[in-house]
Amino acid sequence: MSRNMAVSIIEHERIITTLTKAKAIKPQVEKLVTLAKVDTQHNRRRAFAQLRDAGAVEKLFDVLGPRFAERPGGYCRILKLAKRRLGDAGERAMVEFVERTPAEAAGASDDEA
Repeated sequence: MSRNMAVSIIEHERIITTLTKAKAIKPQVEKLVTLAKVDTQHNRRRAFAQLRDAGAVEKLFDVLGPRFAERPGGYCRILKLAKRRLGDAGERAMVEFVERTPAEAAGASDDEA
């Protein structure tokens, strides 16, 4: 489950999940972004070993690594959502990257309704 969530965060740059899952996945994603700041074959293989998704690894090293090259850490943030989940009333949270691509940021306003 954590592998799929990490791939989703990398691909979509924002996901909505429960607060507990968000807190569990954030350190894993931040370590992957730190790994992507140095683009070597060894680092790509280490990232692929964790993610098992070639598209996510490609975006991680080609887009996210260079974007956060100057940033020393803190690539993700967790925002708590007011509306609880239906069914078990679990707390919901949004995990997103602190800096987003302009295309992703423009599309985000259309997604939320």
